Amino acid sequence: MSYKSFNVSLNDRVAHVQLCRPDALNSMNTDFWLELPQCMREIEASGEARAIVISSTGKHFSAGMDLGVFTNPKAVPMGGDPGRMAENLRRTVLQLQATLSSLEEIRVPVLVAIQGGCIGGALDMVCAADSRYCSADAYFTIKETELGMTADVGTLQRLPKLLPQGVVRELAYTGRKFSAAEAKALGFVNEVYETQEAMLAGVMAIAQQIAQHSPLAVSGCKEMLNYSRDHSVEDSLKYMATWQSGMFRPNDMLKTFQAKAMKTAPAFDNLFPVKELFSE
Repeated sequence: MSYKSFNVSLNDRVAHVQLCRPDALNSMNTDFWLELPQCMREIEASGEARAIVISSTGKHFSAGMDLGVFTNPKAVPMGGDPGRMAENLRRTVLQLQATLSSLEEIRVPVLVAIQGGCIGGALDMVCAADSRYCSADAYFTIKETELGMTADVGTLQRLPKLLPQGVVRELAYTGRKFSAAEAKALGFVNEVYETQEAMLAGVMAIAQQIAQHSPLAVSGCKEMLNYSRDHSVEDSLKYMATWQSGMFRPNDMLKTFQAKAMKTAPAFDNLFPVKELFSE
């Protein structure tokens, strides 16, 4: 897997996806928006990775949306019929939203390690991850408000599921920065590390712990948690019962019990690769 926006590696069933444009503050250019869902789905499709860590390079995690995306006449025509321009812009925004939604749609947990600035569109992205971690110098901001627009690719939809409504509204209306310490106090990030190096080591250790468990059990957890976030408790319980009746098998549990008895680590089979319909 080779990308212009990311360096990707796989080690001990953990995929590491690293933003690799530090000279451009890892801004989210056209290549980024095209490559991120492709990257996520290729990792998922292989069946080899049981956790994904997204990190970055340089001083800042990401400066957010590269404005060149919206000034590209191929993506957003600058003239013509207003109705057709509006319809085209709507489709463009939906495509950008779908790019970030790929993080929560894949069956593999996604952990994000954030240093420095996580600005605008980058905040939209990390909101779609399963868990967030940051270094002490990290800060976050809904930058779009300050630029004269409304954040449109996920922050305003996902952040209220992660933080209190009043806090989200203040952050959205003011566009102010909130620090690593505030993010930890609010529960937005799981942990704050002193340095970027310590953060990456810590997040990789968590990913390795996830990777040691049954990938079928972990993917079931992600499916259920995503569903329950968007549905009532009653509906979620019914879906859980249906899921369990179809997906639960004792094989991985038996492997766990046998490994505990033998004081060894259980060895679970990977999930089947994801294949395109009718592909060979």
